[in-house]
Amino acid sequence: MKPLGMHNYYVYITTNATKTVLYTGVTNDLSRRLYEHKEDALNGKKYFAGKYNAYNLIYWERFAYIEDAINREKEIKGWTRQKKENLVKEINPQFAFLNDEVL
Repeated sequence: MKPLGMHNYYVYITTNATKTVLYTGVTNDLSRRLYEHKEDALNGKKYFAGKYNAYNLIYWERFAYIEDAINREKEIKGWTRQKKENLVKEINPQFAFLNDEVL
């Protein structure tokens, strides 16, 4: 049994098909969230990920505590694009779309 407050939380980075946009988010269900981003894009929603078709997963981290995930999301969101790209390249040098690994 997991201790109270301990679950799976994810910080993730998605991009569009041409890899010109980076979106950083946090969720407790990565596959559901990726599906929602794609649906938003297909349905013309005006949220950032939907508006810019940024539903292709290129990076993710898992956390046991939501506070840690939120802090990491805020940290990454404060970075320059280059620093975010360097983070992605550490585990995904080709910027391959990883959606199939989690869906």
